[in-house]
Amino acid sequence: MLEKVYSDHKTTFYCDNPFTEDKKVIPSDKYTPKRDNKRSKRIEWVHVVPTHAFGQSFSVWRNGDQDCVNKDGKSFKGRDCARKVSMYFRYMESDMYNLVPAIGEINGNRSNYSFAMIPGEKREYGNCDMEIENQKAEPRPDIRGDIARIYKYMDWAYPGRGIISKKNKKLFDAWDKADPVDKWESKRCGRIKKAQGNENPFVSGVLSRKFLKRAEELRKQGKILRVTRVKPLTKEERKKQSLRFKNLKKNEEDK
Repeated sequence: MLEKVYSDHKTTFYCDNPFTEDKKVIPSDKYTPKRDNKRSKRIEWVHVVPTHAFGQSFSVWRNGDQDCVNKDGKSFKGRDCARKVSMYFRYMESDMYNLVPAIGEINGNRSNYSFAMIPGEKREYGNCDMEIENQKAEPRPDIRGDIARIYKYMDWAYPGRGIISKKNKKLFDAWDKADPVDKWESKRCGRIKKAQGNENPFVSGVLSRKFLKRAEELRKQGKILRVTRVKPLTKEERKKQSLRFKNLKKNEEDK
């Protein structure tokens, strides 16, 4: 599905470098590898909000589960356990709004570091304005708003997972304002909405306060995962269909 979203926009997220249909980096002046290895030549689908950042909010990630035992009888935890036993985690991990194409080397070096403003302009990847230092990452200015709106969406769609800290909230609010939605971001979100079934209201801007309040109430009660339609229905539409929510068993979310 992600390949279709980016079918006519084959450029990497952090470096704006072109790539091929088979996910190979096309050499250009946009990016110079820090290390000339296999990951510097390939594209990976990466999480803007690192899996590690929200994964640790799941008890099965931290402590494991009785069902997380390999064929040798050894128990395991972390991502593999969360993926195996928690539907809620699988929804978060596979949410297309949080996935972007990036050069493997950049993804590996960014790791699970949080975003921040880093003093100076140290460039380790040629013209690619992606700075990574002291376990922090600073992206190029023209995607900072995109990142902020992805974080805001993930924090809104999956509340209580510690996705945005108080410190980062101020940063993302500033980035959101400084780098508004552009044509590609809008088109990308439109395509994801069609494929995944829900909107990112921080990009589309169609979410009403009344609807948001109700959706948040239902999520807190553990009755829904994410909203598949954010525009309030008309009276006629309410007769024909109800809001389609993703239901989860309460113990499923607790895991």
